[in-house]
Amino acid sequence: MNIKRAKQEIKNTIQVYLTKNAHGEYEIPSMRQRPVLLIGPPGIGKTQIMEQVARECGIGLVSYTITHHTRQSAIGLPFISEKTYSGKNVHVTEYTMSEIISSVYDKMEKTGLKEGILFIDEINCVSETLAPMMLQFLQGKTFGNQKVPEGWIIVTAGNPPEYNKSVREFDIVTLDRVRKLTIEPDCDIWLKYAGQQKVHQAIISYLSVKKNNFYAVENTVDGKFFVTARGWEDLSRLLQSYEKLGIGISEELVEEFLQKKETARDFAGFYQLYTKYGEDYEIPSILSGNLSRENLALKEKMAADGAFEERFAVINLILGALREKAEEYGQADHQLYEMLLHLRTQVRKNAEEEKLGISLLEEFVQEQENSLQIKVKMELISVREQKYQETAIRRLREYILTAKKEHVRSAENGFKRISKCFEKEAVCREDMIQKLQGELQNAFSFIKESFGENQEMLLFVTGITADKLMTSFIAGNGCPAYFEHSEMLLYNKEENELRKACLEVVNERLQEESSGQV
Repeated sequence: MNIKRAKQEIKNTIQVYLTKNAHGEYEIPSMRQRPVLLIGPPGIGKTQIMEQVARECGIGLVSYTITHHTRQSAIGLPFISEKTYSGKNVHVTEYTMSEIISSVYDKMEKTGLKEGILFIDEINCVSETLAPMMLQFLQGKTFGNQKVPEGWIIVTAGNPPEYNKSVREFDIVTLDRVRKLTIEPDCDIWLKYAGQQKVHQAIISYLSVKKNNFYAVENTVDGKFFVTARGWEDLSRLLQSYEKLGIGISEELVEEFLQKKETARDFAGFYQLYTKYGEDYEIPSILSGNLSRENLALKEKMAADGAFEERFAVINLILGALREKAEEYGQADHQLYEMLLHLRTQVRKNAEEEKLGISLLEEFVQEQENSLQIKVKMELISVREQKYQETAIRRLREYILTAKKEHVRSAENGFKRISKCFEKEAVCREDMIQKLQGELQNAFSFIKESFGENQEMLLFVTGITADKLMTSFIAGNGCPAYFEHSEMLLYNKEENELRKACLEVVNERLQEESSGQV
């Protein structure tokens, strides 16, 4: 299965394992909750989806790479205790609490979350001294004599033996106690994720054309060569930082992340072309409509005459520019609008109780800030969402300060003043809306004039549809060109389903002929 399907399977598992009955007990007792074992090649995103799952499910996460542990740190240190059996005092060996189990309790104390995921990575690469403990851990959910707290679900991960010489094959006894999910690299799934995570458009463009270069792990007589999803994402961050600082990108730099020379050389060359295309096509001018009709016609012809890779690069350059504008538009307005709706309810409620001081507004903002800090502490919010909410809170504080400077005394009048501040900024947002709508229209026009209603248009519409900020903007403000061309997605889906059905009929026919039934 691909990483997206694995993520959903884990979320389903958490939902089932954490469901309680009328008596407050887990429907599936802890001892019957099989640990999940993810087996897949390195760098595919196993650790990353655990962070996403924990945040989306609102539960805690403790991650450990078991290969970094000794027997003592995993199961605890031995000590001698004295016990009495049948009237006799005897000395017995006991163990201190495992560092891993201790970390689970620390997380519970720190976040207040009583349920979560204990994620153990590289579980099939443990040392000889720890190997006997793994069956005990998977079966009894204990390290040494310390049990994993109830409500904490065990998820483990490992690499297939062909990727790691240290891998120990699990026997049937062990495998019969886990839920094994085998994960394979899937470029199409990763590209959807990459668009949401703002991976560099050059990488998205390159892999849209050369999907076979997305993932590779090779052990040869000349050494180890590999390209992973993790490598592409880390390279993206570096590219974006280097571009901001004006630092050039070399093939040697790319090879530090894509450790397969052929792929690194190929992408480095594509990146240079991609950068050149951005300069030649003047994408910002195309979108803003600042090019003369003659110059625009030259760009359209250049795109139409371009090779396959160039056409794809142009589409992704346009998508990248539009995504930046959409993010600028949606940065904090949604959060602030939601806060204002909630604040209006609070003001009306307290007006009935005659609590009308402007301090009510300040108390509301402080509550929002406290709530945000709790979410951050409990790791229930992404860094991006945190920044958006912080911006919304800061703007709301500025509105309240404006009201206080004008000697507004009551919460009701204070809210009216805040609303006027928000409405005043709405004029700027309206300009931004019109500008982005115009740029979308210009983008569709350029692509249609350059390529017609072909695969380039389908790629563009698919890219917009996969971007949450873009679709949110279009849903709220409209875009006739998008709705006109989005029908291509439906037609393409129907065509693929028809082809699949035809292929199944042909295969059935061939099987019948080979078996002598016809």
